[in-house]
Amino acid sequence: MDSEDDLHYSTDDDCDFYSGDMDMGMAYYSDEDDPEAEDFVDDDTDDYFESRRREQNFTILNEFDIRQRQEDDITRISSVLSISRVASIVLLRHFNWSVTKVHDEWFADETRVRKLVGLLEEPVVHASNAREVRNHTCGICFESHPVSRIKSAACGHPFCASCWEGYISTSINDGPGCLMLRCPVPSCGAVVGEDMVNSLVSNEDREKYDRYLLRSYVEDNKKTKWCPAPGCEHAVLFDAGNGNYDVSCFCSYGFCWNCTEEAHRPVDCATVEKWILKNSAESENMNWILANSKPCPKCKRPIEKNQGCMHMTCTPPCKFEFCWLCLGAWSDHGERTGGFYACNRYEVAKQDGAYDEAEKRREMARNSLERYTHYYERWASNQTSRQKALTDLNQMQNVHIEKLSDIHCTPESQLKFITEAWLQIIECRRVLKWTYAYGYYLPEQEHAKRQFFEYLQGEAESGLERLHQCAEKELLQFLNAEGPSKEFNDFRTKLAGLTSVTRNYFENLVRALENGLSDVNSHGVSSGTSSKSTAGSSKAGRSGRAKGGIIRTSSSTRNDDNATHWSCEHCTYVNARSATICEMCHQRH
Repeated sequence: MDSEDDLHYSTDDDCDFYSGDMDMGMAYYSDEDDPEAEDFVDDDTDDYFESRRREQNFTILNEFDIRQRQEDDITRISSVLSISRVASIVLLRHFNWSVTKVHDEWFADETRVRKLVGLLEEPVVHASNAREVRNHTCGICFESHPVSRIKSAACGHPFCASCWEGYISTSINDGPGCLMLRCPVPSCGAVVGEDMVNSLVSNEDREKYDRYLLRSYVEDNKKTKWCPAPGCEHAVLFDAGNGNYDVSCFCSYGFCWNCTEEAHRPVDCATVEKWILKNSAESENMNWILANSKPCPKCKRPIEKNQGCMHMTCTPPCKFEFCWLCLGAWSDHGERTGGFYACNRYEVAKQDGAYDEAEKRREMARNSLERYTHYYERWASNQTSRQKALTDLNQMQNVHIEKLSDIHCTPESQLKFITEAWLQIIECRRVLKWTYAYGYYLPEQEHAKRQFFEYLQGEAESGLERLHQCAEKELLQFLNAEGPSKEFNDFRTKLAGLTSVTRNYFENLVRALENGLSDVNSHGVSSGTSSKSTAGSSKAGRSGRAKGGIIRTSSSTRNDDNATHWSCEHCTYVNARSATICEMCHQRH
């Protein structure tokens, strides 16, 4: 018997992969026949989101958040080390905004750190008495200026304000390197701080400097990165705690923290890098050329056969005429060798082994191209389907939910099962897309793993197609209805059930791939397949519904459920005991 912990709605197994608000299951919905169901669902939903907040290992930061955190770090360093704000910025900037690193290095050897970052305790050049010297010569333009126009960094090297302004402004326009600006004297390492920059440059350059300083807090910090989505200005603070590197920004873009490519769990970053490189490289063009063309015997340029006869003529300026089959000169061909229609010389030469190597190379190229095309087409098709699903979800949230609510006299809060289904479709399309990249690089010789992988992938894809069809097509009749329909409650049960079943399939698939398909034993049989149905059945049982309301499964009620329901071995859907065919996959019990 399963323990009560195993049957709780917010177990770790339910939340180990899907992020956001995608894993509520059927406990999310209420039933008109159960007056207490709505309160129960709301409490459960609150618990779910609280659980997700605790598990989330990243924080999305806007510009205000970034500035606030940056100021907090500057203030902390300034307070603990008893130094100025400008000096604190210099230290944090040098040590990549790591407060801990600054503390460790400063207290270990303050003198060394000061010299390293350019924070001098005493000036190198002492200024002359202003009463004795009214003018001073600038070390850059060598012109005499009033003392009031002479400026210097902590080192004391004097330069006029105009030369300082030109020096700093040029550095700012050159890029973020201005944050590490030093004294113009080549042998001097004194830092030029933020206070001196702000006092000398224009407002435009001051804003640029401030923007560079803000961006450095994200770009130099090992725990933060900008969201790579075009136009997004959010940053992500990441805590690598649970091994999950998928991040979802407020702009709805999901990406991998490690490689900043789009989110690709459960496929590792190395596989994704190889796949993207292969898609963008010229390797497949060369494979196509090898598989579908032959080199001209004279100029060696690849020739594609576009007509039926074997008499080939190379393009100008070559114009060499040759036989497509044997690549011999056409002048050597006549009635004796078959002329335009056949070449006996080729068959004889092939028997002698003269063309084996070239044919093998072409055959290998053809097979490689066909294999790549198989996986790429399915990868791209799922990407297209996902983009379409995102558009459909947006339309559903902005238009159709309100329309359904009016037609069927149902509160919008009770129609969230539709949004839940579309979110599940979007996530599953992403996962399924990357499983084809995984399958392409799965070694051919590991037959048992490949069979297990294709079985799990096939089951997941089949479940996803049923869910997508239900959400996309079967919903239309209720959108176009003129009034409330009695069948709408049945549709809600079916769609929510398919959502839960599909989630189970993809959890099994993701878990298996992340474990390297280790469930496959030496005999090529999956040791985890038998337990998969059991796990799926318990999950489906948790989210199953009866006419009277939500089934609140526990260890004390499991025996009663077994007496009145049965779990499908194919899709794990919980059916009524009287049913002989599964309502989800239509398989016979």
